Amino acid sequence: MKQDTFGAWKSWEQAPEFTHNSFVETIDGGQAFRWKQIANFYEGRWGYNVVRLRYNNGAIEYSLPSESDSIDSLKNLRKYFACDTDFSSLTNSLPWRNDPTLATAIENFNGLRILRQPFAETLLCFLCSSTKQIPQIKAICETLALDLGNPLADESHALPAWGSIARAGESTLRCAKLGYRARYIYQTALFLEEHPGWLEETEAAPTHQARTLLMKLPGVGRKIADCVLLFGAGRLEVFPIDTWVEKILTRAYQLEGFKKPQLQDFARVHFGTSAGYAQQYLFAAARAGYIPS
Repeated sequence: MKQDTFGAWKSWEQAPEFTHNSFVETIDGGQAFRWKQIANFYEGRWGYNVVRLRYNNGAIEYSLPSESDSIDSLKNLRKYFACDTDFSSLTNSLPWRNDPTLATAIENFNGLRILRQPFAETLLCFLCSSTKQIPQIKAICETLALDLGNPLADESHALPAWGSIARAGESTLRCAKLGYRARYIYQTALFLEEHPGWLEETEAAPTHQARTLLMKLPGVGRKIADCVLLFGAGRLEVFPIDTWVEKILTRAYQLEGFKKPQLQDFARVHFGTSAGYAQQYLFAAARAGYIPS
């Protein structure tokens, strides 16, 4: 990749309000896997978009590949950051006033947002994520992009479409170090090839129905389905529970012995209709050591 393919830095005038912590955690805290830090900025990709972002004294600045359409890119950037959602009001509606654990998380990551990623791409990334750490997931996604994805404006590559994965075959996926996940991803690709429109219908379905449909796909359990719905469809009510979140709930909220369905019930009642947003605050704070995990 050529360093001079990007244009000058500009101020993103319509950027959401971030602190440095919430900016970094939003783009590089486990919601998305195609962001990387370079020097004092982050370079990210989603769909056919490429952008560099940096936090500069409370402002967000951006740089685009020279061949990019700036109007379309900024429009897509606003959609990706869900700028039509009032996360400040959603934060205020969370039960932080009587929940010191959540209050600590919000205090340290005020301005955190839930990204609105492409649904099909979110499904692919989280199918790659099972039992993997964030750096490993990023590496797998990058390999898939280089092997099967279309070129982007900066000479990098997009993640492959599901049709490309179906045509590539399972053996090609195994070369990306997907292990047993290769079979699940290939089988999912074949299913989606045979059912055009299924992803769009699932994304638009009511949350419970969409979750049920996703969990019929090979390798998709409740946690992956909820991550896809939260980060790819903006369903803020869903509450993905992985090992991190299970530990947070059992230790910080004294829920030792609770099974996952009971933890889901607790989260739904305690955190309300933005439970998934609360989950991301807690996840961020636990990873950073601000709350027990």
